[in-house]
Amino acid sequence: MALLEKIDKIYLSNPTLCCSQSDGKPDIGNLRETAFLSLMRVNNRVASSPVSDFLIDGMTFEVGGKNKKKRQIESVENGFVVKDDIEHGFLNTIPLWAFGLNY
Repeated sequence: MALLEKIDKIYLSNPTLCCSQSDGKPDIGNLRETAFLSLMRVNNRVASSPVSDFLIDGMTFEVGGKNKKKRQIESVENGFVVKDDIEHGFLNTIPLWAFGLNY
């Protein structure tokens, strides 16, 4: 019963729904996370991570903008930063657009 009392985050099924349900400009962080979730849940079981945003097959993903730092995933062995507004990745930094190829 305790698991049902507190919800970490709620995501809509599509980022365009975030735009239609907001009173103007939706939160960009929520849009990024919703986009990542909608792209990854097609072929993967996505869970909430206790350290970061998402946990997929033992890999932790932190989603953010181009200035997102690696602080939240430093203690995680398989941690990745997913950044929006970048063209290419390096080491454990992956551009958000690349997950669109998973679809």
